[in-house]
Amino acid sequence: MPQFLLVKLLSNYPEFVEQYYSNGLYPVISKVFRFTLGWIPFSLGDLIYTFAGIYVIRWFFTNRKRLRKDTKNWLVDVFAAVAIIYGAFHLFWGLNYHRLPLHESLNLAQDYTTEQLVHVTEALIKKSNALHFEITKNDTLKVDIPFSKSDVFKMAPSGYSNLKRDFPHLEYTPKSLKKSLYSYPLTYMGYSGYYNPLTNEAHVNGLIPVYKFPTTSAHEIAHQLGYAAENEANFIGFLATTSHDNIYFKYTGYTFALRFCLNEIYRRDEVLYETIIESVNKGVLKNYKEVRDFWNAHENSAEPLFKSFYGNFLKANKQSKGMQSYNYVVALIVNYYEVEDF
Repeated sequence: MPQFLLVKLLSNYPEFVEQYYSNGLYPVISKVFRFTLGWIPFSLGDLIYTFAGIYVIRWFFTNRKRLRKDTKNWLVDVFAAVAIIYGAFHLFWGLNYHRLPLHESLNLAQDYTTEQLVHVTEALIKKSNALHFEITKNDTLKVDIPFSKSDVFKMAPSGYSNLKRDFPHLEYTPKSLKKSLYSYPLTYMGYSGYYNPLTNEAHVNGLIPVYKFPTTSAHEIAHQLGYAAENEANFIGFLATTSHDNIYFKYTGYTFALRFCLNEIYRRDEVLYETIIESVNKGVLKNYKEVRDFWNAHENSAEPLFKSFYGNFLKANKQSKGMQSYNYVVALIVNYYEVEDF
């Protein structure tokens, strides 16, 4: 209870959290974890989850009779364990949910008009089409990323190295970016990656198309750097990939942002969407289809349950729109490019 009250209190002071935790204590914690665990080629966090799950099941099984005989102490043990995990979660990372919103840190507006959205979307189409044609020399061919997934992991930090020239606090070293040992179940849960707040390891689903690897890796790195909100991690991942020297990373970054903007136009005006989509290279649309086909092939009845659970988790951590929080990256993109050039 004291931990819960402390977190609730701190959530009312985002400037304090921003200064003393997100830009004070947390970067030290994060670097220590990444230095300690980043060199391990597999996910230690996934193994910890596995053994912890086994231990919890075994504990409940062996203590089932004690629940009836000594209910009070049984509950004390359970709540003590929950309190330790709750405290560790917020100390090691979770307080970042209560930091100053990124749009305030960057002095960006929150709202935008459809006219502004269309302006930025057209600029993204122009940039995406140009990169696509430079790679394929044919506007109808999809881009095939010529790197292995391990290569992408090695290359991804370079985008952050370039980005830190304008945003020094986004320095990313040492790295701790890994394929999840749970890639198969993650696929059927509908997730491209996830961040382990207890070990500071960033995980990417090893089964997703290589086309998605650069942006997913950059998104999870943003979480490692203390940006807990999904729209903010998307935005920083977009900046990191488009700041990369490699044209394939740039392409995945710009088309990543374009997809969100196109979806928002469709939500606002389907007729306008049908007009604008005609100007996107067919090859770019084929890359989008490649990703849709991957997820459609793994659709199952349990996926909505997992997403509902995570959506409620996000709502409990100041992301009131749940899973829709990812889509709010559009506001950051549009307002950022109202003051910055592509």
